[in-house]
Order: sequence, then C-alpha cells, then structure tokens
Amino acid sequence: MSFLDEIDDEVREAGLDRAIALGSTPPIFDWLLTTFSLQGVSDKVARNYVAKHGAACWADIEAAIRDAPSCPKLRSYWHFEGCRYDKTSFTCSEPDHIDACPLPRPRLRNGRLNSLAWAFGLFVRDIMGGDLVGWIDHQLESAQGASRPELEAARQEALIGPLRNIYGISDKILTMTLSTLLIGARNIRPVWFETGKAMIAVDTLVHNWLVRTGIVQECGVPHAFGAACYGRGGCAEIIRTVADRIDASSFNRAFPPWFPRFVQNSIWRLCSADFLNLCNGNRIDDRRACEIGYCHLYQRCSRIPLRLPKNTNKSII
Repeated sequence: MSFLDEIDDEVREAGLDRAIALGSTPPIFDWLLTTFSLQGVSDKVARNYVAKHGAACWADIEAAIRDAPSCPKLRSYWHFEGCRYDKTSFTCSEPDHIDACPLPRPRLRNGRLNSLAWAFGLFVRDIMGGDLVGWIDHQLESAQGASRPELEAARQEALIGPLRNIYGISDKILTMTLSTLLIGARNIRPVWFETGKAMIAVDTLVHNWLVRTGIVQECGVPHAFGAACYGRGGCAEIIRTVADRIDASSFNRAFPPWFPRFVQNSIWRLCSADFLNLCNGNRIDDRRACEIGYCHLYQRCSRIPLRLPKNTNKSII
C-alpha cells in the first residue's frame, strides 16, 4: 500500500521531479543508467558495487564525446554497433584504439554495462537530441489508439520500441524503470502517469508464481519465461485482465482504481527475498509441490512443481 510513496521517495532523492519540470537530462540519464545496471545480480549487490566503485554518468560521457574519441565506433549511435568490448580480456572490435578509449574507464561491474552506458549516451545525443524529457513527451503524444487498451499499448511501444534496440537493455528492465519514472511524474505529467501505471514488468519471480499457482495453465497459454510472457495469453495479459477486476483505490485512496503495475508489483513482493520472501526457489523445491502450509493461498493454489522429475530432463518454466 506504500507503493506510490516509495516511488515518490526515490524520485525526490534522485531529483527527478525537478529535472522533469525543468527538462534537465543529466539527472534523469544518471538515474536511468544506474537502474539499468540492476540486472544479473540482486539490487543490493549492484547498489553496493556502485557505492564502492562509482557509476557512469552523463557528464563524463558527454565530455568524452566532445573530445572526439579516435575510435570510429564512438562517432554516433549508429556507428556503435559491433563494439564488442570485453572487460576481462580488455579487447574490442577496434583494438588499435582501445588504450585511448573512454568507454572502459568507469569501473563498472562488467564490460556489458560499460557498453550499455555508451550506447544509451549516444542514443540520447543522436536520437533524443539531448532532450530526454522532450523525447518522452513527443513519443507519448504521437501514439494513437481507438480504445484505452490500444492507446496504452501504443504509448508503451512508442517508448520501449526504440529503446529496446540499445545494447544491453531488456524489455523487462525498460518496463520496470520507465514505469517508476512515469508514475513519479504524475503531478506534472498526467499522461506519463497514465502510461506508467499500465506498464507490467514480468520477471522470473512473477512468471514462476503464475505457473506454480496454476493461473497460467487455467487462464492463459502455458509458456516458458521470456518474450511469450508479453504475448497473447501470457503473464502480462493475465495480470492486466486481473487488474480490471481489482479496485486498487480500495487499498490506498491515492491509487487509481485501475492499476496493473500495482497488481504486478504485489505479486513480485510476495515472492521477492527482499520483501515477503514466500514463493520463490529459496523456499520451494522446484521439483516438488509447495509445502508452505501457512501461506494464505495454500488451499486455493495448484502448487504445481516448476520442474518435471529428473529422468524427463524437462522443465515447464
């Protein structure tokens, strides 16, 4: 029930509310880039690494771009394709330029994040014209749809479609991050909020919960975790359908009645080790039915094992 309060706290702490109001790109870029790096490990591990070693930022990337690096891959967003920087071996596709290259300088957790930082920086400069707020406004205003679901889908795709081509950024992390940004701007950009509240980020915790409970099998199309989660009959469609039947304002008057992102986040919190830590692989043997009898859903849950017996060498996740 504190979902909006937590988003507001994060937005204020990062100075995003002021940056959006002023149309200032650097604070928003830095926050997005840090949030994009929260993949592959737990948020706590990623944030601790950033606190110790620092992060890439707009000021450093912009300054490096102005210095005109010798590497042809850093000339523009379109030239960057095929950089292939590897932190461990300190190699790339332009070895003659790597010693003077600014891309490896930030001590990020892995080389993929260094490449992501530059790909995103070049995208903001070359595609967004350096105006991140203005680009989001334009993308949302240009989206069209005959019905609410069509308009919401068009707005989401108008943002995520171009951004998913940036190296190292998945649909899941884009959806999760942009939703927070858009929801946090609700007092100054109502259209942003209308888009953000409808964004659903499906990770393995959410997907596995829907499988374990039998909801995917009963209400959707059985599928493995991945792109199918966002397809017809997938996890996102199921959650969106359920959100139509839940008045979120009954939990918190500040919530809009229809709030798919809140429904998805509630499922995630039930499973996440950082919150209720109830329905996840740490607590449940994936080869067996769940045995957590004190769970409020125990009597209604199908308690389907995620993995079939070993001799089949098959999995349903």
